[in-house]
Amino acid sequence: MSAAIDLLSEHQSPKRRAILLAAAELFMADGYATVAMDAVARAAGVSKATLYAHFTGKEALFEAIVVDGCATMRLRAEALLAGAPRPLRQALEELGLHWLRFMLRPEVRALHRVMIAESGRFPALAHSFYAAGPLAMQQWLAAWLAAAQARGALPPTADPELAAEQFLSLLRGDLFVRAKLGLVRPDEEASLPALAARAAEAVLRLHAAPQQARADGFA
Repeated sequence: MSAAIDLLSEHQSPKRRAILLAAAELFMADGYATVAMDAVARAAGVSKATLYAHFTGKEALFEAIVVDGCATMRLRAEALLAGAPRPLRQALEELGLHWLRFMLRPEVRALHRVMIAESGRFPALAHSFYAAGPLAMQQWLAAWLAAAQARGALPPTADPELAAEQFLSLLRGDLFVRAKLGLVRPDEEASLPALAARAAEAVLRLHAAPQQARADGFA
């Protein structure tokens, strides 16, 4: 179950973590529809009673994997930005690079492919996935940008929610489309810092005051 280990938080009970790891591996290997709760219990080495004590069903289990993975990613982003203050452009570049590396990990791409394949048959699951994953990330970034705005790093006229949506959209781009199709080359890791830098530059040009954009290194 090594592929999903770093995706999930260690700050939970051993049995819950074992269940999430087993379920993540099964979903990535076999898809959502074909995985039975019995199989998850066997793979995790727990009883069905223990499994259902933690999760009411398969949808709750899949949602927990997404919630936990995204929460872990956000905690690491917060840790990344802790310490000495830095210019908004630099912080956005660091956040963008962190997000790109997370989204391009094989296990994250695998879970995305599972969700895309199953969304038509399980629309409630698709809503849960969106709320727990992409939307939660966007809301976290909007709150972070709002805090930066309160410190004067963005002008009062800027819209943190729109800036967060645009920044994440700029990061996705063509690379994310190819990643979901399995067309990303191993050597493309070297291009990620430049992609993050371009996204940061674009969103600051849209939302920062002209004098502030110049102070952050723009013409």
